[in-house]
Amino acid sequence: MEAKTKSEILLELWKEARTRFSNQLSGLTAEDLKKKLPLTQNSAGFLIRHVGDVELLFAKNVFGSDVKVSAKTLIAQHDTGEWTDLDALLEYVAYSGQTLEAIIKTQSESDWETSIVTKEFGTKTKVESLGRIISHTAHHGGQLAIILKYAHVDKPELKAEAI
Repeated sequence: MEAKTKSEILLELWKEARTRFSNQLSGLTAEDLKKKLPLTQNSAGFLIRHVGDVELLFAKNVFGSDVKVSAKTLIAQHDTGEWTDLDALLEYVAYSGQTLEAIIKTQSESDWETSIVTKEFGTKTKVESLGRIISHTAHHGGQLAIILKYAHVDKPELKAEAI
């Protein structure tokens, strides 16, 4: 058995960690995308789009992909209510995942120790940056799970006291 490269190992790590987010997508309905927890801003649809936006930004800004990105959730800085097309969102996060996977595969052993500077999180090596995208996706995957489990659609009668 041939030893795995660092990129192969890190790709396996990223793919497994991403399942905390991606495994929730198969059972979604269009109605689920509108769900929010009481007294919060972000809907399930917003969070799904946001994960895709950030994955594409990482592919481009950290790993050097030539992908075009319009990070709408970062531009808007809040949920505008526009992320309600289930098929489009699922296609988008499939694309963002495939794009990030493809660029991770191209990294050489030495690339992982290359430092990247971003305004969002300063100077990090590519391997540290991978940890950042893993934790980002897992964080929002957890939020998505809570929203899908406990939130209702357009129920203004739910008050904070009911939580």
